[in-house]
Amino acid sequence: MSPALSDHLASALTARAPLIDRLAAEGTDAYRLFHGSVEGAPGLTVDRYGDALLVQSFHDGLSDGDLAVIEAFYARAMPGLPMIWNDRSAANSRVANPLDVAQAAAAELPREFSELGVKYRFQGRHEGQDPWLFLDLRAARRRVMAEADGKSVLNLFAYTCGVGVAAAKAGAAHVVNVDFSASSLAVGKENARLNALPIRVRFIKSDVFPALRQLANQGQAQRVRGKRMPPFPVLEPRQFDLVFLDPPRYAKSPFGVVDLVNDYPAVFNLALRTTVEGGTLICCNNVAQVAADDWLGQLQRSARKIGRPIREAEWIAPEGDFPSPDGKPPLKVVLLRV
Repeated sequence: MSPALSDHLASALTARAPLIDRLAAEGTDAYRLFHGSVEGAPGLTVDRYGDALLVQSFHDGLSDGDLAVIEAFYARAMPGLPMIWNDRSAANSRVANPLDVAQAAAAELPREFSELGVKYRFQGRHEGQDPWLFLDLRAARRRVMAEADGKSVLNLFAYTCGVGVAAAKAGAAHVVNVDFSASSLAVGKENARLNALPIRVRFIKSDVFPALRQLANQGQAQRVRGKRMPPFPVLEPRQFDLVFLDPPRYAKSPFGVVDLVNDYPAVFNLALRTTVEGGTLICCNNVAQVAADDWLGQLQRSARKIGRPIREAEWIAPEGDFPSPDGKPPLKVVLLRV
């Protein structure tokens, strides 16, 4: 990275000053401070999560000099916040850089932060590699909170259940989170406990395909083509007022394949069938090379084919701490009235 790194960090912080003030007034102390791909240092990100800073490097590791520049800049700009560096430049994006004893203690300390008045857990180092809450989805969680009052909500590929917890905090009548990872759901349950929610939120450990097939009243066979399927929880058919769909780029299981580039409808059609007539389905696609208009066209065609046409579509853009000068952010979120 260039000697101008500190200048890039300063420019990014200055640009965010009004947003940070607005977020603080809303009860938010978590946001992206530096989005290197468009702010002068590709592969570098700096996020604030409450009382800690998380630095991540994706293309190359940080030199001692660059690390010192980052530490010195934020020690002046945001004194008292410990900095955790996770080097994810390896091919599999796993965190690779070792920490000394003091650094490891700070990185593994369970912390708490707030977004829009909702409390969440944060830990700089844990058994996975991704942070427990994706900050670029704040705009989507904000919209869920605006929509959720009195409604039933289904949160698919829930990860640590940020959307589900936010919906319950905002007055949802019923919330179900579905994810295959027990460790992610455990964090979600802790997030729910932090907020003393007015309802009991449901957490279902399941592959999304059998869960959706059952909820959509299509059933899930115990055996497929003579092969016994892995165990899955039995669910009663049910539709929801608001469904949130945030699949990974690619995932394959005995139950089906999630492929955001080539076959988003495989999971979208099932999610649509679990949405009530007149309800809302919010879909996410985090693959940068997928064009927004092409993707929306695919969703519209798929919905028509199953007799559930989309009545209205509205894009939800990431907020200002995730700048996109060309207006084409990698994360695409669309709210569909169905």
